Amino acid sequence: MSGQDSIHFFGNWGEERLDEMDAALTSLEGKAAEVQADAKDKASKVLAELRKNRDDFRDAIGKQAGASEAAWTSSKAKLETDWSAFEAEVKKYVESYGRQFELQQATFELQAAAQLKAWREAADKLASAASEFASERRDEIESNVKRMKADAVAAEEKLRKLNEAGNQSWSALTTALTETRAVFDRANQTAREAFKRATA
Repeated sequence: MSGQDSIHFFGNWGEERLDEMDAALTSLEGKAAEVQADAKDKASKVLAELRKNRDDFRDAIGKQAGASEAAWTSSKAKLETDWSAFEAEVKKYVESYGRQFELQQATFELQAAAQLKAWREAADKLASAASEFASERRDEIESNVKRMKADAVAAEEKLRKLNEAGNQSWSALTTALTETRAVFDRANQTAREAFKRATA
């Protein structure tokens, strides 16, 4: 497996997180006008910090574009820490400044859509890359792509049902996103391993 092929999988991981960061910021910024006047300055500062954190995350991923698998693996631990800190700040913002229910729902909907978009894009990229292999090596990869697509459909259904319930706590909503994100990560890792075997 070439370095570029390996990076493709780490890129999927990073792009999924970036898409969710963008979605969360879009939601929070869209509801910023609803923050009570006495809290607007503080809320604006938190949003500015969230934007900076997202931009730093994007820059860190961009710097890894040509890096080796070892470099990605090394930087991923820090990126995971940065992602967790971003999630914690979004939670604090939602709990502190928004009319909670509406902000929670809007943020959840956008993050869920971003997550599912990332799944579809990753599966499409993998399917396209699988076509480069001989048919006997392509079968395992295509099987993993089908599984990834099926997992995405199951995740979409889970997130849709949770969203339709409408009265879930922010904790329940973020737990669901974390669970479906973990399924995406496992599917991405499984596909990465299949590519490694196919090129061995």
